[in-house]
Amino acid sequence: MSNRTIPAAIAIDGPAASGKTTIGQMLARHLDYLLLDTGSMYRAATYAALQADLNLEDETAVTDLTGRLNIVIEDVTETTDDGRRYTVYLDGEDVTWGLRSPSVDVNVSLVSSYPGVRHILVERQRQLAQEQAVVMVGRDIGTVVLPDAGLKLYITASAAERARRRCDERLARGEAADYDAILADVTRRDEIDGGRDHSPMRPADDAVMVDTTGRDPQQILAEILALPPLQGRAI
Repeated sequence: MSNRTIPAAIAIDGPAASGKTTIGQMLARHLDYLLLDTGSMYRAATYAALQADLNLEDETAVTDLTGRLNIVIEDVTETTDDGRRYTVYLDGEDVTWGLRSPSVDVNVSLVSSYPGVRHILVERQRQLAQEQAVVMVGRDIGTVVLPDAGLKLYITASAAERARRRCDERLARGEAADYDAILADVTRRDEIDGGRDHSPMRPADDAVMVDTTGRDPQQILAEILALPPLQGRAI
């Protein structure tokens, strides 16, 4: 394997269920980097606000709560290998699957639109990137969180494909899933995330665009590893 210096931080952005976390996990494992899915941090804040029975339209209350949360993200271990890509602890409690509930899906875009919430979590994300090599996944990583990342990817897929993936994920967990409702939610989240005033979802000017619709993840990983910043790290 080449001794060529590779980026210590890789930014991956894209809409919900585009495959960015799957690709991010594969890339992180290949490079022996930490996978940090920043969306899980916003989901944790949303989950905590719901558990506290807060009015999610009360921006001040939600922001204050977020500032008090202890969110820890760890790699999967033998005891937690149940299909998850990482484990999320919220104030010491494993909430990994709770973050994928329909109630969190419906409300996470609202919570993540609050500037105060984003400021708190972005600072934590930057700190983690300073401490270790990381593949960081989200919606504003290349544009806001890590604008100097050595490699930026923007991963997308058609809305229909993304809704199908989310539907399949829920069915695989034994949960009820309505494709039409999920497709409507995917479209709604795209509009909210792309249209918000603070840190909207968009590709960085120097991001490499990757469409995962109908494509094999291993093929996509191979193409990413062939990009100039990663050449010499072939599978």
